[in-house]
Parts: sequence; structure tokens; C-alpha cells
Amino acid sequence: MLNLDVSFLSWDLFNKFILKGLIFSFELTAVAALGGLFFGTLLALMRLSNSRLLKALSGAYVNGMRSIPLVMVILWFYLLIPVLIGKSIGAEWSAFITFIAFEAAFFCEIMRAGIESVPRGQRMAAQALGMSYAQSMQLIVLPQAFRNMVPVLLTQTIVLFQDTSLVYAIGAYDLLKGFVTAGRIYGRPEEVYLLAALVYFVLCFGLSAFVKQLQKRMSLT
Repeated sequence: MLNLDVSFLSWDLFNKFILKGLIFSFELTAVAALGGLFFGTLLALMRLSNSRLLKALSGAYVNGMRSIPLVMVILWFYLLIPVLIGKSIGAEWSAFITFIAFEAAFFCEIMRAGIESVPRGQRMAAQALGMSYAQSMQLIVLPQAFRNMVPVLLTQTIVLFQDTSLVYAIGAYDLLKGFVTAGRIYGRPEEVYLLAALVYFVLCFGLSAFVKQLQKRMSLT
């Protein structure tokens, strides 16, 4: 049995080591989710367009990103970009850019499914009323697609929050890094890893429960 000692845990420890990492993890999740949703929607429209070139380019990007582990993308970007541009952009900026680029591929498929879930007849009716393709997408299709895909988008965001722990590989100060730093300083690595797992579980389980309740409410409307 492990000789666990949690007497070192305190609010002061949270303020000094954990809070900074928690804030960065939330910031990275929010920025990556919004950026990924924006670019993912553009990619989805490209994949559904009539242009073979746009379909090919967006398909290659989405399939390529979805076939590579996120940690490899993070490491490649962090290590190769400084070689190409001649200077480092830092671990935090590398994390933001990499996560947006990576999540765009996953949000693309979610939004593509949402757009295709809207009856085609509505788009035809919009065109019959004189709306352009862009207007029908903006006013008719996309609002319904977003609504249909809200639970899936939120679920992907929860997965995204879990994946933020991977930035520890490039030295970014995320939630996990905060726990690891505290464990190293206090000499109690086992306790902080268990506490980190508990914090991730509570946050993700709570968010998952919220998504389930939201999905039930939306199914009744």
C-alpha cells in the first residue's frame, strides 16, 4: 500500500501552483473550441461544396489531422516551426495554434453531420425565395445545424479539455503541470497525481452530466 500523506494540501498550494495551470487549461479549451468551430465550419462547407478542388483540399486536411495523434502534432509544430521561421513562438502559442488546427478537423465532421441533418428541401425553398447559397446557409441551415449538434459539440469540448494535459510534453504550464510542480516541490508525487486525476474526473463528469441534461431538454423542445 502507498503511504499517502495529504497534509500538505492547502489553499495556498492551490493559489501558488494549481490555479495558474487551471486558468491556462480553461483558456486553451475555450480558444481551441471557438477557433476549431469557426474553421471547422468553413471546412465543412468546403467538403459539402460542388467544387472538387475544395472537397479534395478539405478532405485531405481533415483525414490527415484525424489520422495523427495530437501529441505528435504538438511536438512537430513546437520543434519544426522555430526551424522554419528562425525563432521560437513559445509553448503557449504553440499549444493555441496546434489545438485550433487539430480541433478544426473534428469540428468539421460534426458540423458536416449537422448541416446534412437539415432537410434539403429547406435549402431548395430558400433558393426559391431568391436567397443565395451564402444567405441560405447563414440564415436557414447553419442555425439549425448548430442547434442539432450542440450536445456533440459540447462533448467534443470536454474531450478537448482532457487533451489539454498533452501540452505538458512541450513544457506549457497547464493544470497537470501545476500538479506535477507542486508534487516535485513538496516531494509527494503520488498524492498530487491522484489529486489531479480526481480534479479532472470531477470537472469532466460534471460537464458530461450537464450535457446529458441539456440533450434531454433539447429533445423535448
